Amino acid sequence: MQKDIVPVLLGADINVVGMSRAFYDEYGVKSIAIGKYDSGPCKDSKIIDYRVQPNIEDETVYLSLINKIANDNKDALVFVLGCGDHYLELISKCKSFYAENIVAPYIDYDVMKDIINKEKFYVMCEKVGVDYPDTYVHRKELGFDFSLPFEPPYIAKPSRGIEYFAHPFEGQKKAYKLETCEELIDVLKKVYESGYDDSMIIQNFIPGDDSYMRVMTGYSTKDAKVVMTCMGHVLLEEHTPTGIGNHAVIITEPHEETELKLKALLEDIGYTGFSNFDMKYDERDGKYKVFELNCRQGRSNYYVTASNENLAKLLVEDYTGGSSPEYHSVTAEFLWMVIPKKTAFKYVNKNYHDDMKRLIAEHKCVNPLWNPKDRGFKKTLRYLKSQFRYAAQFDEYMK
Repeated sequence: MQKDIVPVLLGADINVVGMSRAFYDEYGVKSIAIGKYDSGPCKDSKIIDYRVQPNIEDETVYLSLINKIANDNKDALVFVLGCGDHYLELISKCKSFYAENIVAPYIDYDVMKDIINKEKFYVMCEKVGVDYPDTYVHRKELGFDFSLPFEPPYIAKPSRGIEYFAHPFEGQKKAYKLETCEELIDVLKKVYESGYDDSMIIQNFIPGDDSYMRVMTGYSTKDAKVVMTCMGHVLLEEHTPTGIGNHAVIITEPHEETELKLKALLEDIGYTGFSNFDMKYDERDGKYKVFELNCRQGRSNYYVTASNENLAKLLVEDYTGGSSPEYHSVTAEFLWMVIPKKTAFKYVNKNYHDDMKRLIAEHKCVNPLWNPKDRGFKKTLRYLKSQFRYAAQFDEYMK
């Protein structure tokens, strides 16, 4: 590393915790995290300088803060990473207004908008042969007298998540599993009545419990070359209305064919920076079907770093003159979980218990919220509260 670095992470959740650990593990540097609220897992940290700014999503406020940090650290490279979808567009839109020592490793805003829009993203998948679920795109102007080319159950979700959550309503969820057309139409009406006016994605439900889910994290250099992919086998997800789909337990598990397909997709797009794919294995045809590409590292990103592939190192070496590594898939096996072990064994499919026990016995298990290098009374108390909260939520929503 040729220059000092200053990581700036926008957000205050597990995503921030994972990336800050990666920067500290590799370089011993403290990350600056900027969040909207004076709470969360970043508070009282020894490796995070957590700063509260309620208006961080305002462009003027954001640019003033970021450029001041850069000015205060003129001899360092300031790496700005969004750790939530709403920050990604902000960072990308403002790229032409940054100080010279700021690194914002994101694709141009126009391309990002197309990727975030699920309807346009599936067109990109189609071009290079990446599989995705059978899909129907519904718009408000189509009305409710329509027929679907596949049978229920259905999954319904917004094509633009940020705009969707800007119009809250009673019973709002990230995604809906619906057993009949009547249930589907009822949800569509509520969504459009809330003020959301973009399209809704309706998909054929892929059977299988949480253990049929997969995640892939990738890194593409500033020259749009994919140098790393890491596939994770999701064993358990959260099931709260607003957290449904968030990973709770993952085991690293490579799958060459899928990783190479997604590598081809990223390189066809001309993608740069971290990428995060959500997908599900469809046992009906033996294919892994992609739901979306998040233009960032995922909230579960530390499963990659724990598997001996430090994400911060990939990023920093890409921008400090280090040689780019050859493409490789991460194969080291590791168990990542953000919930108590007791809760994990209670709700994870029993077919995977032996693997989990083995990895725990081999000390190849990590909870990103518990860091031996970042302990203190308040931090430990907050960790314990989070674990009790997770246990209670799973007991409530997994009845």
